[in-house]
Amino acid sequence: MTVTRPARLTGAALCAALALIAAVWILQDLAVLGSPADLARYWAGDHRFPTRGRSATSPLDPALLAAYAATAVAALRSRHAASALAAAGTATLALRLPGLWAAGNGALVTALLELALGAGLVLTAAVGRPADAPHEPPARPRTGPAVTAGILLAAAALLLVLGELYRAGELPLEVTVDRFTGGRSVVAPALAPPPGWLSAIAAGLYGTAAGSCLSRARHARAFGLLAAALLTAAGLGGVARAVRYETLLRLGDLTVPDAAGVLASAFDLLAGLTVLVLLAGRDAPAAAPGPHPAAGARPPAPPRPTPPGW
Repeated sequence: MTVTRPARLTGAALCAALALIAAVWILQDLAVLGSPADLARYWAGDHRFPTRGRSATSPLDPALLAAYAATAVAALRSRHAASALAAAGTATLALRLPGLWAAGNGALVTALLELALGAGLVLTAAVGRPADAPHEPPARPRTGPAVTAGILLAAAALLLVLGELYRAGELPLEVTVDRFTGGRSVVAPALAPPPGWLSAIAAGLYGTAAGSCLSRARHARAFGLLAAALLTAAGLGGVARAVRYETLLRLGDLTVPDAAGVLASAFDLLAGLTVLVLLAGRDAPAAAPGPHPAAGARPPAPPRPTPPGW
């Protein structure tokens, strides 16, 4: 959907504010942990090394930072940025909602700010269409890349759902509930949503993006790229943990669920990067205009010079 220039500027400003909030928290964690390498190790799940404190951020935060920056650029460059603004705003609302009941004033204030900015993105996308301009829909993605991306995203959503179902069958009921509500049994960074909640939102996003890609919807690129960014971040974190604990090289010594988790992380990383490449390509060319209808057509002009009897 075409959006006005004021709406695009507003959306870009909202995305910039969201990116700034994420950057401030990441810089604060860098100051606490001491170095980018230590922060990266912490994000990868390595909490064994001595630190001066805990990280408030998680791998989700740099992924969202990159998504907000890309959405801001898209809003400034394209008239068809409504889908990107809506996708970023919807993801923000869904992922930051648990921050309303998180411990700590900083996390609560951040959640309130980000929820307000996310709602502003959705509202900007909804009301930013020019009233007096013709509807100019964005181009559809190409069939081959879109279908391939849709299959990969659908597979990622299925793996995520199966993993959560397995955990629900293995863990006590109260721990399973805590994974979705952020109870006492769950230890996570202050800004991170509960792991079960994150899995549910991610699976919904992957599934929605997969359906959009398979149907070659005009908003497939926006939702697909956002889903791919989160999928890549999740896979990268899992692979980094596997490399850190050397489980990637000894899959045969692991239990079946642990080995499946390592392989799922590797798939998420490869699938996320592949979808990013596929959807970052050129869209399908616009359909050529068809012939004019015969009704009301003007008769051909007579040849010159006019033959006898014309």
